[in-house]
Amino acid sequence: MVAVNVYANAEESTDPPPSSTRSGEQTPGLSTISCPDVGTQLSDVPDSAREDVDQQLADLDSQITAAYEQYADAENTAEAEAVLDPLEEQRLPVIEDIGSAIDEAGGQPPDGLDDMATCTVGAADGTGEQQAPEEWQDGNKQLGDAGDGQQLPPDGGGQNGNGPNADDFVDINNVQPNVDPPNLRGGGSDGTFTTECGKNENGKFNPDNVIVAPGVSNGAHHMHDYVGNQANDAFASDDDLANGDTSCRNQGDKSTYYWPVLRLQNGQDENDANADGGGKDQNIGKIQTPAAVTLKFVGNPVSKVVEMPRFLRIITGDAKALTNGDANANASWSCTGFEDRQLKDKYPICPDGSKVVRTFNFQSCWDGQNTDSANHRTHVAFADQESGACPQGFQAIPQLVQRIVYDVPPGPGFAVDSFPEQLHKAGTDHGDFINVFDDQLMARVADCINSGSNCN
Repeated sequence: MVAVNVYANAEESTDPPPSSTRSGEQTPGLSTISCPDVGTQLSDVPDSAREDVDQQLADLDSQITAAYEQYADAENTAEAEAVLDPLEEQRLPVIEDIGSAIDEAGGQPPDGLDDMATCTVGAADGTGEQQAPEEWQDGNKQLGDAGDGQQLPPDGGGQNGNGPNADDFVDINNVQPNVDPPNLRGGGSDGTFTTECGKNENGKFNPDNVIVAPGVSNGAHHMHDYVGNQANDAFASDDDLANGDTSCRNQGDKSTYYWPVLRLQNGQDENDANADGGGKDQNIGKIQTPAAVTLKFVGNPVSKVVEMPRFLRIITGDAKALTNGDANANASWSCTGFEDRQLKDKYPICPDGSKVVRTFNFQSCWDGQNTDSANHRTHVAFADQESGACPQGFQAIPQLVQRIVYDVPPGPGFAVDSFPEQLHKAGTDHGDFINVFDDQLMARVADCINSGSNCN
């Protein structure tokens, strides 16, 4: 188990993620396809090339999804690893096209881009050391005891065989308190602004991602909950968002807040069981409507905040943390009554009467210039986990803290949607936000926070 300080500084990594070798000793039950995440390496993509590059990156994700489906259906190790060479052959021309698009637009493609075409077989825990138990060698996927009388597969997990497993859950009673926020200092800002936007009672779902894959249907390969802006899909422009309806009580907030749905893996199919983002992408089970959603903006412990620019885009966490590593992982799982204990890469088992809580602490420092960046990360940053200060050249902005509560049965049996090859791991959880506050309301948000007021 790895615990996380919810004020952690998720330092950005520009190194390709480590991956295991083609060992020939792992089987689909205990491993997954691990491909270098090309998008995280792109720091210099000219605006004129963004649309083309985003489309190519989405194509790479679709290739991995298709390859993983073959991989998961393989009967033995040889069949599983046979998907790797064709996948590399598919990836290489797409990656070359990405480099060409950047170069032709006047940008500088990163060195070694073509080397990122090679994918590997990686163990589900990222170590490369696990091997399948004997009962898996012939494809006979036996069930294991998940506790509380429930049964889960010992490795692949979940009702559809690709996660999570019993080891992905931990009893919250066995977690030590680990939340240690920085102390407020002179010049800090300790006010709050809470916006009420509902719990997605409207049932707005789609498997798009307008930030990472604009213009691409099913760009996320998993289903998202949406609150706030109701015009959000893969094709929504800034004008569409500005003119869209909102579920927020204050109509001056047309921001979009979205995150992967949480499903109860109880054998009951949702109506997307045969749809993109649902069953077609191995996201199976009954979508859970949150019991509560809190969207709060908070300040900085050492400085005042400046207003967020309109249409600022922020992603917190990493949907591909299983294969990328945890450099950008920022999931935070807990239980009501135990929120001084936060989990980074495990789901909590909550006691009777306690509910599951997901918390997303978004980046709270802005570069002062850009509303987005090529890798959707470098225009924003986390404040230092000890001092609370922003990195040099960055300004403190209101920090979005999303708290989502679910009333699900105690014990294993639920999971967030994910890219299929990410195996529904808790550490792949993530949240997305586009600021569409009107200027007057955003000014009030900053004033409330800087004056120490608690507003809504």
